[in-house]
Amino acid sequence: MVHFLHPGLTPRNLVLPDALKDAPGCCVVQEEASPYTLANICMNVLIANLEELCSKKPDGTLCFPEQWSFPQEIADRFLGMMVCQGKLTDRTASIFQGNQMNLKMVNIQKAKISAAAFIKAFCHHKLVEVDATAVHSDLPIPDILSGLCSNSWIQQNLRCLLLDSTSVPQDSKRLSFGQLTGLCILSVFNVCFHTEDLANVSQLPNLENLDISNTLVTNISALLNCKDRLKFLTMHYLKCLTMTKPQILGVIRELQYLRHLDISNHRQLKSDLAFHLLQQEDILPNVVSLDISGGSCITDGAVERFIQQRPEMQFVGLLATDAGYSDFFTTKQGLRVAGGASMGQISEALSRYGNRSCFMKEALYRLFTETFSMHVHMPAVLKLVAVGMRNHPMDLPVQFTASACALNLTRQGLAQGMPVRLLSEVTCLLFKALKNFPHYQQLQKNCLLSLTNSRILVDVPFDRFDAAKFVMKWLCRHENPKMQTMAVSITSILALQLLPEQIAQLQEELFMAVKELIAIVKQKTTENLDDVTLLFALKALWNLTDESPAACKHFIENQGLAIYIQVLENFSESSVQSKVLGLLNNIAEVREFSSKLVTEDVMKHISSLLHSKEIEVSYFAAGIIAHLTSDKQPWLFRDLQRNALLEDLHATMKNWPSPSCKMSALVTYRSFKSFYSLLSNFSQPVVQLWGLWAMCHVCSKNPSKYCKMLVEEGGLQLLYDIQEHSQANPQAKQMATSILEDFRMHFMNYRSLPRVEDPS
Repeated sequence: MVHFLHPGLTPRNLVLPDALKDAPGCCVVQEEASPYTLANICMNVLIANLEELCSKKPDGTLCFPEQWSFPQEIADRFLGMMVCQGKLTDRTASIFQGNQMNLKMVNIQKAKISAAAFIKAFCHHKLVEVDATAVHSDLPIPDILSGLCSNSWIQQNLRCLLLDSTSVPQDSKRLSFGQLTGLCILSVFNVCFHTEDLANVSQLPNLENLDISNTLVTNISALLNCKDRLKFLTMHYLKCLTMTKPQILGVIRELQYLRHLDISNHRQLKSDLAFHLLQQEDILPNVVSLDISGGSCITDGAVERFIQQRPEMQFVGLLATDAGYSDFFTTKQGLRVAGGASMGQISEALSRYGNRSCFMKEALYRLFTETFSMHVHMPAVLKLVAVGMRNHPMDLPVQFTASACALNLTRQGLAQGMPVRLLSEVTCLLFKALKNFPHYQQLQKNCLLSLTNSRILVDVPFDRFDAAKFVMKWLCRHENPKMQTMAVSITSILALQLLPEQIAQLQEELFMAVKELIAIVKQKTTENLDDVTLLFALKALWNLTDESPAACKHFIENQGLAIYIQVLENFSESSVQSKVLGLLNNIAEVREFSSKLVTEDVMKHISSLLHSKEIEVSYFAAGIIAHLTSDKQPWLFRDLQRNALLEDLHATMKNWPSPSCKMSALVTYRSFKSFYSLLSNFSQPVVQLWGLWAMCHVCSKNPSKYCKMLVEEGGLQLLYDIQEHSQANPQAKQMATSILEDFRMHFMNYRSLPRVEDPS
């Protein structure tokens, strides 16, 4: 029988054959690196569109069309995906009523549904496994048991029931498991489960696997009732036990069929039960898996002797003990060790203790130390770190140490060998930790450091809007120069990845970021320091103001123009000039603010830079002139100056290379919309010509992006208009034809695509 991959029962309690021992980690990495299956894609679409695809019952709950039917495996997976995405509610659980879904394994971990919804949706199915770990208190254990026992088939055939961290009302009487006679596996980890409940459970005729960790059990003598059946027993952190050590060992000695025993404990409790167990020779003759992590007074010699007396041993848990360091543990074939002595032991500990924060902290700390100077791709280990973060979202030591481990595992090019989906999961978990612990600065620094990774920042899906808010707030904290440079560089990249409407939504963060970036530029200019921080700040302001009137307004109101004039006067490097002119281009595109550029100081520098030998500098200067001169309003009583600029622009562009030339600065656009007024300006051919040159340049460099943009934004019609217009400049016609030819070449089968028909 296949069981849920549950940290309380698998793989900790179930011992795998040697040939399969490495499979789970490998499968995880292969899954992360593989495309989503067609079934998963279809189910994700279905979940995202439940409201549209379902009809509503009179009580407001949902139901699928009558003719729909789901096979058992698909139904089980569909339910699991709904739970994982937080979509299982009383309203949506109703789709599992009736016979359209044939459920066998119900996984409702952490779901928020009522007892009534649970019974109606799931308790009529022929269930063999139920995972109700940490469900909301609206669905307590007594109601779960009552619902399951209402179905006689489930009473006899339910094999596995996981109730970890699920609530029990204070006024509840003894939990009644007695009717579930088919039960083989039961886990009540971290539940209000008493000695009387253990007595009840011990009578179950088929019980083989029991987890009573961190419960209120004071006496385990009832286990003698099932001593001939019990094979897997987990008793981690049984803090309420009142029995003496000889009494406990006396019970364990009777459990001769045990294959797995877990008596691990919190290290600070200094329990020496495991120490005394290791001294026994006539105990646990059939055990193959023993977990004594956290125990005190445990030595390598004692563990070695115990294992040598039981040559079939396959696993021993030694994390947070003084054992596991001798050569025996690396040379003993077929033995896996969860400990802290080596990378292999740490990985094993992470995989087995995902749901135990006390051991997760210890394993993560050992992992951080082990990987601090290591440069090896370990995606399977990073996945285990993510599991720990996901399982303990409110545990600060786990989150902080995990964030540091994630940095070690992805730094200096290591992220290039990681699956994008895995990096996305880790990055999203880091931001979740930031929200849960907004005042813990070192955690925030770790998150900031992770975003400096170009692989993560460019290729990995995550919420860039939330990331931008976080980074912009950090930018304004006046941290040390190194952290400031990182925040500025990340802002410069994130700003380009956000949609204009998202930048507008930033509001206060945007205002503060623009103000702080201008202050950085002013400081560097005053110091005459042309360093990487200045370049990042200029790039960030350029990207933030792109198609963002609000950012342009903030820039102008914070004396940005005067500071940028000073930048142009102090620095002659083309890398600086192109970024300054790029931002001024953004302002020139906004009619409301473009007149602010028509000043003697600004125009003097732009006219001078138009003649730069660097094509990208001349290009941006030309763009400012094209946008400013296309509107006559700012030039009232300045016709002579405007005409002179247009003539100078025309003369300069004659000497430009082909639009397909290479520029040292990468030119990108979010859209072509700002060009369309230039393309329609037949009265100023040179203005039209600059717009065409710009479009032709980017289309030749990135046709997949910009040819698609032409279709979506309706730019093709404007190009056809230029081709057909009787008064159009011949060079403009030629360039429009060149762009359309690039378009046809890119799509090849052009006529099969949606497009504006060629008037000719």
